[in-house]
Amino acid sequence: MDGYSESIDQSGVIDITTVGAKSGKERRIEINFVQLGGRYFITGRPGRKRDWQANLKANPDFTIHLKGDTKADIPALARLVTEPDERADVLYRILTDGWGNEHSKAEHILPEWVDGAPLIEFTPA
Repeated sequence: MDGYSESIDQSGVIDITTVGAKSGKERRIEINFVQLGGRYFITGRPGRKRDWQANLKANPDFTIHLKGDTKADIPALARLVTEPDERADVLYRILTDGWGNEHSKAEHILPEWVDGAPLIEFTPA
């Protein structure tokens, strides 16, 4: 990643450009991400369809656009996290370590998140 990992680790917001699942056109959005132990994840509240998720499922290659002090465009690869045990582990860590929810609250809402939240792991090139 040529020295960009520190810039990615320091920010919870990036822009990403995906390729539309149906249109094939590039789509750029601002999105939050969470870094856990050197791994990067994008998620969101359960219950809504996300175009970015459909785009990354169809076309896992995308571009991260760093903003702020360090500006760069970095190729990345997305992986949908679909296995229930892995989803539960990662989402619990996001809810508690990443977003600061109390453990009891995270445990209470975790089943809904495992069943319906988008979850993508990405690897910057």
